[in-house]
Amino acid sequence: MGLKRGALVLVAASAVLAGCAEAVDDSGTEAAPPRVVTDPGPFFGQCGSVTDEEVAEEFGMPPFTAVTRNSVGCEWEVAGVGGPSVTFSWYRGSPIGRERAGSEMIGRPASAIDVQGHPGFIASSGGILCELGVEFGGDFIHWSVMYADARPAADPCTVARNLAELSVSRAV
Repeated sequence: MGLKRGALVLVAASAVLAGCAEAVDDSGTEAAPPRVVTDPGPFFGQCGSVTDEEVAEEFGMPPFTAVTRNSVGCEWEVAGVGGPSVTFSWYRGSPIGRERAGSEMIGRPASAIDVQGHPGFIASSGGILCELGVEFGGDFIHWSVMYADARPAADPCTVARNLAELSVSRAV
C-alpha cells in the first residue's frame, strides 16, 4: 500500500511540474510551445527553380534593375527598393500559419488555396500586391508580387499563382 501511494504521489507531482513548466516561464509569462521536428519537404532549388526570364515574362514589367539571390530566396526588382518587385522565399522548419497570420494582421485577409495538392494561402491588397504561401509539412514556399506605385501589368495573384505552380511542379 505504501509503494502504490508513493508512486501515485510521484506521478501527480510530475504531472503538476510538467504542466507548470509548459505554461509559465521564469518571467511569469506563457512559455513558447515545444518545437516540433518535422520531416523536410522537397528541394526547390535556387529561386524556386524558376528562371529570371520566367519571372520577367509573368510579371510583365520593364527589365529588372536588380536581382538578389541568397540562401533563403530571391528578389527581382524594377527601379530599386520599394519599386515593383517579385520575391521568392523558402522556409524550412517554419510554420506557414505565422506567415498567414502576419498577412492578416496588416490588413490582407488570407484565403485558403491548393497548389497541386498542397495547402496554402493567398492574400492581396488593392490589386497591386499579392502573396501566396504553399505548405509542405514543416516547410513552405512564399511568392510575393508587388507592383507598388506602377500600373500593374498583370493581376499580381495570377502572377504569384503561376510562379508557385512552376516551383511546385519542379520540386524534387
